[in-house]
Amino acid sequence: MEPFSCDTFVALPPATVANRIIFGKNSDRLCDEVQEVVYFPAAVHDNLGEHLKCTYIEIDQVPETYAVVLSRPAWLWGAEMGANEHGVCIGNEAVWGREEVCDEEALLGMDLVRLGLERADTAEKALNVIVDLLEKYGQGGNCSEGRMAFSYHNSFLIADRNEAWILETAGKYWAAEKVQEGVRNISNQLSITTKIDREHPDMRTYAKQKGWWDGKKEFDFAAAYSYLDTAKMMTSSGRYCEGYKLLNKHKGNITFETMMEILRDKPSGINMEGEFLTTASMVSILPQDSSLPCIHFFTGTPDPERSVFKPFIFVPHISQLLDTSSPTFELEDLVKKKSHFKPDRRHPLYQKHQQALEVVNNNEEKAKIMLDYMRKLEKELFRQMESILQNKHLDVDKIVNLFPQCTKDEIQIYQSNVSDHMVS
Repeated sequence: MEPFSCDTFVALPPATVANRIIFGKNSDRLCDEVQEVVYFPAAVHDNLGEHLKCTYIEIDQVPETYAVVLSRPAWLWGAEMGANEHGVCIGNEAVWGREEVCDEEALLGMDLVRLGLERADTAEKALNVIVDLLEKYGQGGNCSEGRMAFSYHNSFLIADRNEAWILETAGKYWAAEKVQEGVRNISNQLSITTKIDREHPDMRTYAKQKGWWDGKKEFDFAAAYSYLDTAKMMTSSGRYCEGYKLLNKHKGNITFETMMEILRDKPSGINMEGEFLTTASMVSILPQDSSLPCIHFFTGTPDPERSVFKPFIFVPHISQLLDTSSPTFELEDLVKKKSHFKPDRRHPLYQKHQQALEVVNNNEEKAKIMLDYMRKLEKELFRQMESILQNKHLDVDKIVNLFPQCTKDEIQIYQSNVSDHMVS
C-alpha cells in the first residue's frame, strides 16, 4: 500500500445519468490525522500589499476570492479536496517520478487546491491559476504533521459543470489533458500519456536534455517523467486500474450514489485500511443545467463505509460548520517549527464518530443497528437532494443550515449508541 494514496474520479455524460458531471475523491492519509470540513465566504481584499500566508510560505493576494467549502487535514492551510461557489471541484494526488522532489518549503499541492478554488470560476481557469503559481513559487515542503518527513509532486483532477481537466506535475514541469465525456480517474501515478492538450513550454526540451525522451518517438508524458510502462498501465492490479474498471463497469448509469459505492469499495483498495486509511471522502453533483444548484457531499470522518455523506449547497449567509471544524491552537507555529508536539485536532463530529465506533466494534448486532440508522439518514438526505434537482426549488432558509443540521443528526445517532452502551 502506498502512503498518502488518494483516488479521484470524474464521470461526464454520456457515462452519467441526467446530464450531470459527478466528481468523487477519497483522501487517504495517516490514520490518526483529522480532516475537517470548513467553509470560507467570498471576500474582497483591498490591501494587496498584504501577503497571504499559506501552509509554509507567503504569496501575493488577489483582489477577490470566491466562497469555498474544503475538506482538509486540520493542521494546514490548503485542502485535499473541495469546491467553490461556481461549481469548480478539485482533488489532488501525491505522485512521484524521475524528477527529484524538493524538500524546501514552497506551496504544498494542497495549498494549490485551495488557491485554485478561491481564484477561478471555471476548471480551466483553475488550471491556469495552479500552473502560474507553480511557476512563480514552486511546490515542496513536508506534507505531514510532526515527525514524519514526507514530500511529493502533485496531480490534480479539476472539474466544473462543463468539463474536467487532469493536471500532472513533475517539479515545475506539467502536462494537462482535457476530458469532455466519459470517465477518468487519477491515483498515485502519472497517467497522462500521449493525449496532451496543454503543457509547460519547456516540458519536452527538459525531458530530452535528461535523456528521458529521444525526441523522435511520440511523446508520452508518463513514460518520460516516471518509471511506468504505460503500455501495461491499464492492466496492472494497482488502484488506478481498479478505479478505472469500477467506473467502466457502471458507465452509462453513473449517479452520485454509484460514485459513493466506488469510494466505499474495499476489495479494490480504494477505501483504504491500515496505517494509511481513507480519512475523508467527497462526492459532488455538477448539473450541466446552470439553473440547478451544485451539491457537494462530505463525510468529515474516516472510512466512507462507516460514515455519512452529508450535503452542502452554496447559498448566501451559510451557517458556520462548527461540528466539523477542528479546534485552533495558539501553537500553530509549532507545526512550522517542526515541533514534535501534536495537538488534539478532533472536531465534535470526529470525536462522536470515534466513540461510537469503539462501542460497536466488538458488537456486531449494535454495529448493524447503528449502520442502519446512518444509511436511513443518508437515504433521506439523498431523496431531499434529488427532489431539489427535479423540482428546481431551493428553500434558501433551510439550505443555509443544511450541512450543520445533517451533522447534528449524525452526531445524534452516535450519541444514542454510546449512551445505550453505558445503560446496558
